Amino acid sequence: MFILSRHDGTVKGLPSPYRDRELSWLDFDTRVLELSEDQSIPLLERVRFLSIFSSNLDEFFMVRVASVKAKIQRGISSINSAGLTPFELLGMIQERTQQLVSRQAELFKNELIPELSRYGIEFARIEQLTDDEKNGLKDYYDARIFPVLTPLVVDPSHPFPYISGLSLNIGVNIESSEDHDISFARVKIPTNLPRFIRTSDSTKHRFVLIDDLIVENLSALFPGVKIKEHFFFRVTRNQDLDLDEEESEDLLESMEKELTRRRFGPPVRLEVDKVIARELLEELMGELEIEPQDVIKYDSPLDLMALSQIADLDFPELKFPAFRSEISPEIREAETPESFFAALRKNEILLHHPYQSFTSSVVRFLENAARDPHVLAIKQTLYRTSGDSPIVEALIEAAEAGKQVLAVVEIRARFDEMANVRWARKLEEVGVHVVYGLMGLKTHAKLSLVVRDEGNGLTRYCHVGTGNYNPKTARFYDDLGLLSSDPVLGDDLSRLFNELSGYSTKHEYTRILVAPHSLRNSLLSKIRREIRHHQDGKPAWIRFKLNSLLDEEIIGALYEAAEFGVKIEIVVRGICALKFTSQAQRENIKVRSILGRFLEHSRIYYFKNDSAEEYFIGSADMMHRNLDRRVEALVRIENDKHKLRLKGILDDSFSDQYSTWTLQDDNSWDRKTFDLDGKRLVNFQDHFVDRHNKA
Repeated sequence: MFILSRHDGTVKGLPSPYRDRELSWLDFDTRVLELSEDQSIPLLERVRFLSIFSSNLDEFFMVRVASVKAKIQRGISSINSAGLTPFELLGMIQERTQQLVSRQAELFKNELIPELSRYGIEFARIEQLTDDEKNGLKDYYDARIFPVLTPLVVDPSHPFPYISGLSLNIGVNIESSEDHDISFARVKIPTNLPRFIRTSDSTKHRFVLIDDLIVENLSALFPGVKIKEHFFFRVTRNQDLDLDEEESEDLLESMEKELTRRRFGPPVRLEVDKVIARELLEELMGELEIEPQDVIKYDSPLDLMALSQIADLDFPELKFPAFRSEISPEIREAETPESFFAALRKNEILLHHPYQSFTSSVVRFLENAARDPHVLAIKQTLYRTSGDSPIVEALIEAAEAGKQVLAVVEIRARFDEMANVRWARKLEEVGVHVVYGLMGLKTHAKLSLVVRDEGNGLTRYCHVGTGNYNPKTARFYDDLGLLSSDPVLGDDLSRLFNELSGYSTKHEYTRILVAPHSLRNSLLSKIRREIRHHQDGKPAWIRFKLNSLLDEEIIGALYEAAEFGVKIEIVVRGICALKFTSQAQRENIKVRSILGRFLEHSRIYYFKNDSAEEYFIGSADMMHRNLDRRVEALVRIENDKHKLRLKGILDDSFSDQYSTWTLQDDNSWDRKTFDLDGKRLVNFQDHFVDRHNKA
């Protein structure tokens, strides 16, 4: 047996042992779409999942498809680890995407719209409205919409306008006259107004698309002009950053310039109405320099991400039952900073969000640290946070109080770059030591360190998490965290923060595994150790819960373990490149996926290790970028009660009494919602909601 190199995923003449990353992403999007189709899920939550599906697909094109197209443009024709050339892969993506959006449109039109109407939530065309409703909408248009619209014509003195990424546009085909050689105009639909406009009928929740209302009044935008036809279109642009850190003297300033440049990335997708005339489509493709295979046609409104507005309507009976996070019992009575830190000195606390409140634990941890006069220093990583972040405000308060504060701000966090640039500027203004991590590496680790003078010496308090320091997303992200005053962990975090802000050639830690220095090799070593245990007749077992499994070297090691007979269980939310190619793999590897009302974001790594079981939680997924190009941290769990809690999560993830997706022997995903007796299976996350509601 051998472990495949992570850079050599294929063997000539043999099928690839890996599933392609991009196709696996579309597998994940398909699972999200299946939630929209699930009639057992509350109706407005199905609408929300349809919005999430659209949002996911936008990001997929902005980043992943853009990367594939860039390879084609650079003339790269070599096969990837899944055995596909970029050109072959792009064709498969385009075919699969068209199938998915057609399925989405059919679901919205033929199932969700009729279902919503049963509860008085209606989508109407202008011609279906009463005269009073039409008059009310005309008043709204004149007062709120018309003043912000900007019609842009294309003629000899007006070139084809720049079309911003993800903007929804109306293309207008105009009949030229003797005085004006005009054939085309573009109207951008405002993004700062509601997409769905409620009519004046107070007895119903009847909505009209702003798109239709603008079309109804096009003659007011082009007075005296004959409009032949109109259509809707939307462009997706490459949103990947190209930041050369080695050539940058000021990383923050360079990032600001790169974000400005990114707005003008090349188009990678054109979405249009199915009704668009062929001549108009060809003209539009020519102006945007879009190839025919990059066009996706819709039989529904474009940009269904706007359905989040409908999902937010106040219909409690059409949503998941209300859920309130509990306060972790260890700190429930800790009302002062002194009592809070005393609770941490007594025991480590394992947190499971959102079932246990992030605000009442992690945010309080940092707010107490900022206000406690005995706290001397706070060190914090920030990858993504909320726009009105209480964590950033706590760091500012601490700095203004004279404490030493270090913030490792990752300004390259995709799609949060501008927000992080603003936070970095604000923190610097109050005297926080702001650094941007190590050259060439994103800092993705979720770490807090508080240094407190206890009178008889200094105590270091730590938080290590699996999710971002974002109180808003923590309400619907499933994540884990550890609050601790363990001196060993405190020493580990002190040395890691010193490396992030300073310089170090030593990367040795006791209780944490850190990428890119030790995490990959440590995990590979532990997988090989399970093989040896199994060969020696000792208990051996590997269980992972993670967001993405892509790294070929890790997967190759799991394949090898399976060939030797080691039992492996993996629950993965999103991308999974693992692919069954042998009977031993099918017998010894079990892969599941869980999606629901909360986004499964926690990572757990378990190794049986004979009788000395090991559990780790942390920020890292099994992807090249996490293991080789990011600063990541996993912390070893040492409390036996905490190990039992993590075991319970893993046990439940693979229990047949809960509804999950399972990777089949033919490498397709199958969702099981009923047991053998025809009884509906329990939703995995509802199980935890019920457990904490009863606590």
